[in-house]
Parts: sequence; structure tokens; C-alpha cells
Amino acid sequence: MNRTFPVEGAGLGLRRALLGPLRSHGLDSIDFLEVAPENWMSVGGRYGKALREFTSSVPFVCHGLSLSIGGPSPLDETFLHRLRYFLDQHEVRCYSEHLSYCTDDGHLYDLMPIPFTAEAVSYVAARIRRVQDILERRIAMENVSYYAAPGSEMNEIEFITAVLDEADCDLLLDVNNIYVNSVNHGYDPIDFLRNLPGHRIAYGHIAGHYNEAEDLIVDTHGAKVIPGVWSILEEAYRAFGVFPTLLERDFNIPPVEELMDEVEQISVLQEKWQEHDNTSQKDGPGRKQA
Repeated sequence: MNRTFPVEGAGLGLRRALLGPLRSHGLDSIDFLEVAPENWMSVGGRYGKALREFTSSVPFVCHGLSLSIGGPSPLDETFLHRLRYFLDQHEVRCYSEHLSYCTDDGHLYDLMPIPFTAEAVSYVAARIRRVQDILERRIAMENVSYYAAPGSEMNEIEFITAVLDEADCDLLLDVNNIYVNSVNHGYDPIDFLRNLPGHRIAYGHIAGHYNEAEDLIVDTHGAKVIPGVWSILEEAYRAFGVFPTLLERDFNIPPVEELMDEVEQISVLQEKWQEHDNTSQKDGPGRKQA
């Protein structure tokens, strides 16, 4: 089955500290870039000019920080109208957000877990549909890392699937978050992965994390991607086919050459599984399954 994605290949999260290094290194090895729109929507001057330079050269996606889709406060529709202008202005291919909340009569400066309940599914799905109406485009919701699950009536996979189905929106598949949650909450990451609605994937994230303790991982985006997370990404390509995937690095940013090595690792896996998929199609439906 042929699928259409908003972007293709291997991408990188763009931070202001990377503007100069990426200019010097060049963008030939990057298929797309991602920014948090809140960090750029009101920026002018040399940073605004630099962003326009990059968005004119490379496809962009946006990953939001402040939508608070599960929060108790009303949606900030003024922000959403400004966001739509920004997305249109820079021809952004996809807008994604976290399946969580970050406001309660003010910003909480953290991503809080939404209770896994039927009531929350209906509430969140209705808000996603409203966001899509205002933005006049489909959005993607990210499976998030979380450290507690208060008041749960269903498990995480049931909650995610129900929200995506009722809202009829896409999935931003964060591979590192699957790994983090599997350790923190004691489940099989591959089993979780295979039960996600793969047909809804718009693109993916991969990142590093911090081991606080043997049974506690903190999702920091501040370290290299570990082998266990790469293995889950490869399993995702096996299960769902190759999808666009982006490297996130928010803190402890290394030299750009090191980031490019990880972006290249994404590309290598994508090429491997693209060849696998092409061979499978040539062999036809009657081939022996591995």
C-alpha cells in the first residue's frame, strides 16, 4: 500500500544554537527540519531572517509546546490563529503536539499526563477537532513520556488509539518515549509498538534520555540515542514500513558533525528497510514470512 507523508527521509530538530553550525556544514544530508513554533512566531531581526532562509531551503514541520490539548483551560484560539499564519507563511508541512497538558490557570512548564479515561478521550478528541478546524489541516499527536497515570480506566495504548480514532488525527510516533515508558511502567516496548495504529503515522521522533535509576528514565533529549532505542525504530520500520524520522536534541548539543552521524544512522536504517519493502513487494503476497 502506497502511503503519503508530509515529508520524507531523515530530519533534525532546529535550535537557535544550530543556525550557524548548520549554515557552515550545509543542509545536503538533512531531508527536513523541525521547530517549536512558539520559539519563532514572534521572532524578527536576524533570527527571523535566518528562519526564512532555512524554510526556503528545506521542508519544515512544527512540533508545538503550549497547546495543552488535555488541559482544563479553554483552547487559546488567538494563539491558534497566529499559528495558522505562521504555518502558512513558512509552508510548514505538518504540525504536531503532545498528547498531554501544560496549563492550569497558567503555564505549568512541564508536560502533565492526561488521565486514561473515556471522559478524557471525548474531551481531548473534541479539542483536537477544533484545533484542526481552526488550522484548516490535520495535526499529529505525539505519544508522550509520563511518570504517573492517575485515575486510569484503560491502558496507554487503548487511550492513544481511542483519541486518534475519535479525533481522526495523525500520530507522531516518538520511539524514545516508548522505550522510556516501557522501563518506567514495566511493559514490553515491542508489543506496545505493534499495537499502535501505524496507518496514522505522520512522522517519527528519536532522541536520547537520562537514566535516573535502574527503573526510572527521564526523557531529556540531552544525550545520544542508545542502541535499545535504535532497535525499536528498526522494529517500527519492520512493522509499519519506513516513515520520516527526526532526531531531537535539546540540551548538551554536540558538534554538528556528531548530530549528522545520528541523522545518517536514521537514513541507513530507512534505506535498509526500504530495500526490504521493495523486495517484499516484488516477491508478492505468496512469499514466506520471516
